[in-house]
Amino acid sequence: MLQIQNLCKTFHKNTVNEKVVFQNFSLRIQKGDFITIIGSNGAGKSTLLNLISGSLEADEGQVFLKGSDIGKEPEYKRCRWIGRVFQDPYKSTAPSMTIIENLSMAQNKKKPFNLTPGVTSSLIPQWRETLASLALGLEDQMNTKVGLLSGGQRQALALVMATMAEPDILLLDEHTASLDPKTSERIVELTENIIAQQQITTLMVTHNLNHAISMGNRLLMLHKGEVLFDIQGEEKQQLTMEKLFHYFEEAQSEDLVSDRLLFS
Repeated sequence: MLQIQNLCKTFHKNTVNEKVVFQNFSLRIQKGDFITIIGSNGAGKSTLLNLISGSLEADEGQVFLKGSDIGKEPEYKRCRWIGRVFQDPYKSTAPSMTIIENLSMAQNKKKPFNLTPGVTSSLIPQWRETLASLALGLEDQMNTKVGLLSGGQRQALALVMATMAEPDILLLDEHTASLDPKTSERIVELTENIIAQQQITTLMVTHNLNHAISMGNRLLMLHKGEVLFDIQGEEKQQLTMEKLFHYFEEAQSEDLVSDRLLFS
């Protein structure tokens, strides 16, 4: 489904601030995988998503999606196949536009640009039904500007928008981190429901170890641009917090994991 080969990325190359994030990094992701990604600060988690989405250009290496090399494609072309939700919901939505206008943009994501109406009125009842299923009252605020919504409402909308065009890959970059605990759990529930219903191949970066354990079929732990652990299958199903702490202890005993790892 998604194959990354020998990816290299260095920031501030040939300066005193040079930082090598990835050096010949490779990863294979199967269709239908729901992967949670954890790791210390600076491990390369968000950088990996940026390289997949095209918002960062790799120095070397290839990114294959369904057998096609998309590594040289610009971000605006990759977004036809890749959906993404950021930690900041303002990055995933247009705050100055209404809910209807945002949904219309998402609906037309894969379509060519031409002189057609921006909002397809025939789809509004369908959108209203979709929003009603979120149980956040968004169906009654269709003409409200997104910037006036609460953080949880914006993030739920961002999640719907990212999956409307049925992407091949969904990238979730700490998309619950800025929310209060109650709202965070609601967004997690919506995330699991949408991914299960649409069977979307998903990579989710999180600092919440409970979410990393309970969500998805595979867990990656990154450190210094390398996969330290790749836990999947039955081992992932039986994973507990105690076992995950044991992995951390093993890594720390080898002096591989930063003391700044967040246990939230």
